Amino acid sequence: MGYAYTPGLTVAEHTVLRQTRRLPLKGEVLVEVGQTVNADDVVARTNLPGEVKPVNVVGKLGIATEELPEILLKKEGDPVRKDEPFCRTKGFFGLFKSECLSPIDGTLESISYVTGQVIIRGAPTALEKLGYVRGTVVAVDEAESATLEINGSFIQGIFGIGGETWGELVIAVDSPTDVLGPDRIRPEHAGKIIVGGSLVTADAVKAAIAVGVKGIVCGGLNDADLRSFLGYELGVAITGEETLGVTIVITEGFGEIGMAKATFDLLKRRAGRLTSINGATQIRAGVIRPEVIIPLDETPAHSGDESESNSALQIGTPLRAIRDPFFGRIGKCTALPVELTALSSEAMVRVLEVEFEDGERAMLPRANVELIKQ
Repeated sequence: MGYAYTPGLTVAEHTVLRQTRRLPLKGEVLVEVGQTVNADDVVARTNLPGEVKPVNVVGKLGIATEELPEILLKKEGDPVRKDEPFCRTKGFFGLFKSECLSPIDGTLESISYVTGQVIIRGAPTALEKLGYVRGTVVAVDEAESATLEINGSFIQGIFGIGGETWGELVIAVDSPTDVLGPDRIRPEHAGKIIVGGSLVTADAVKAAIAVGVKGIVCGGLNDADLRSFLGYELGVAITGEETLGVTIVITEGFGEIGMAKATFDLLKRRAGRLTSINGATQIRAGVIRPEVIIPLDETPAHSGDESESNSALQIGTPLRAIRDPFFGRIGKCTALPVELTALSSEAMVRVLEVEFEDGERAMLPRANVELIKQ
């Protein structure tokens, strides 16, 4: 059978994933191969270098660089406290002495006898890398990373904001077309990951933050609300570092777009389970998609090599339209004509026939759809 290859999002009820938990700097990996790790377990830790504060001693004290060794009260590597003197002039007949005080707590890292500048580095900051998701350690890169293998459900989103978080999955709406408004947010949703339908409103996000909701998974989000939350316009930069107070994963796109029924039904079946989500998104080169991971206890059954069929467009493949006038609509491929077809722009392209969930059929350029990998 011939295949047409096209980009797509994964919506998998049961699959095997691997997550590498990597330190930004070499440190200590605390887990071993074969060990089971929970989302809140520390798998590795390191120390980030403290801030650097240069002090121009000769300029401040009005001395020559040759005099610097004589006035130092500390040597390289010595600890210093904020406002503690680390050099002092001899003054005039023991009077009118001048001092340089440390601007921070830290260590006297280096002394330049050429420029007369002293570098003081602040105390290091401890950084711990958590498991983020429940899984089994299958590989360890000494002092750098640990790789976890997870059996579970996996959903990729279109867009997200906020970093890694986890909590119990709760369905907050009745159907994938329902709007998630502030009236749907309950006090018992504190610490949970809640699922909406076609749109999460600005008021709902504010209510979720006030209650203490950890994450929201929803079909759509208005771009005006996004600008209001963030206070700036998002470009092609990576998201995930926002301090909004809640992580949001959007599965369909901007505006009010019903969540794909397959996605909603999968989330509904997984209600009550511990769920990990990450809103980090990058839409330039090196694409990063937001994700929803729901670990399961059972091991998925595999039948042969699925790599080709998972990346190929063929008859029956579920897909989503990503251009107007059908933007966001879900359907399945019903025909793959071989011949090129002329568009209104007079461009000759390959097309496909799609049948949407309501039974309507349309011919679309193949570049105007993305696969929903299952």
